[in-house]
Amino acid sequence: MTYTVSAQDLNKIRLNEPETVNSVLQNVALILATPKGSSPMYRDFGLDQSFLDKPLPVAKVMLRVAVKEAIEDWEPRASFVDMAFSGDPAALCPVVTVEVLEE
Repeated sequence: MTYTVSAQDLNKIRLNEPETVNSVLQNVALILATPKGSSPMYRDFGLDQSFLDKPLPVAKVMLRVAVKEAIEDWEPRASFVDMAFSGDPAALCPVVTVEVLEE
């Protein structure tokens, strides 16, 4: 089954989430909200920010790659399906569709 996640979903975060699907979706939202290098002890966690200050079409492609790679690296229970952008087109707020993999 597929689910849609964005960084704005962090307002619903719950520590030690017992349900697998909710735990996976929380982790994906956390990945989307964290710039790579900003998490102490886990400097590789989050999204590569090299897309900043690039032309919009280039930045969108770079961000899509960064999101896909970060999900593959940090949340193996999710599979990247698709990505769109919400809100102001210049703000690049990714909305990601993931499939939660069965264990």
